[in-house]
Amino acid sequence: MSTPTENLAQAGVSIWLDDLSRTRISSGNLQQLIEGRNVVGVTTNPTIFATALMDENDTSYDEQTHELAVAGASASEAIFAATTQDVANALDVFRPVWEATNHVDGRVSIEVSPDLAHDTEGTVASAKELWQKIDRPNLLVKIPATEAGLPAITEAIATGISVNVTLIFSLERYNDVIDAYLTGLERAHSADFDLSSIHSVASFFVSRVDTETDRRLEEIGTEEALALKSKAGLANARLAYELFEKKFAEKRAQDLIALGANLQRPLWASTGVKDPSLPDTLYVTQLVAPGVVNTMPEKTLEATFDHGEVTGDTITSTYAESHEVMASLKAVGVDFDDVTRVLEEEGVAKFIDSWHGLLDSVAKVLETAR
Repeated sequence: MSTPTENLAQAGVSIWLDDLSRTRISSGNLQQLIEGRNVVGVTTNPTIFATALMDENDTSYDEQTHELAVAGASASEAIFAATTQDVANALDVFRPVWEATNHVDGRVSIEVSPDLAHDTEGTVASAKELWQKIDRPNLLVKIPATEAGLPAITEAIATGISVNVTLIFSLERYNDVIDAYLTGLERAHSADFDLSSIHSVASFFVSRVDTETDRRLEEIGTEEALALKSKAGLANARLAYELFEKKFAEKRAQDLIALGANLQRPLWASTGVKDPSLPDTLYVTQLVAPGVVNTMPEKTLEATFDHGEVTGDTITSTYAESHEVMASLKAVGVDFDDVTRVLEEEGVAKFIDSWHGLLDSVAKVLETAR
């Protein structure tokens, strides 16, 4: 009997873990998840690193923190040193996966400073610094899909940096992200980069869409509105896959693929279910299609392994139904453009808040370590 995570992998879904810590690497747990849960990548963000660095029961950072404190490092310098070391070590763990998957998976993502979400030049400089410091071919640098992030994505791709585009909520913005990627590839080709070495994923957020949309549906309160609860997240993501198929079948993308370029794979993020009335594997089993990534919190990963029912492709036959869901949301009075605008603003703000909380906490730890 194959496990649900094996079935998911066989259906074309790359399972990535949405978590990382030094202890997870050093204890062998990350390797265990690769072997036992079909995990082929990791994503990180400031909240994840804050949790790891501030865990009072985790002493794995103590020696490095003391050395940084004695050297007079600032909080941001200490975070850069600790997180880049963790990501480099995780990338080494995933190196065999990277090689076995023809360089598609075995990926670890690290984010540019959230403070740079509206700063194109700063984002590009940060991406280049992370790429050079970590110096691993299976790294992905995370850049948010803000308006300022779009030209930064193009510039990073054009200089040979592999990118995880994050915080995508709307189809319109996703369309812009694909165009930014393709423009970057065209520039990279003009600069004689090997296009096959450049990889990218586009992180489309799911559960947060339901959280915000359902709140508005409850405010409307009609029978028609309430019947649409918990449907927007899946419909929006499924239509993103439809757009992915369409855009990468067009001549512009196909010409680049003929030159060795890779598809920019859709990645499902925010896949932990927030509504306890919903199945805890909803955003995994209902978003299965070839060539997607699903990055899961460990709780969701374990739920999927335990009782996920993987029935094959649950996306490509649902396009008409998904379009109907979006039309029905508009009909009952939900402004979905406003939903995605609010979610992007909140997403950026949450990462900035988490980043500053991490800076404050590390500053205190450094002060104590001195």
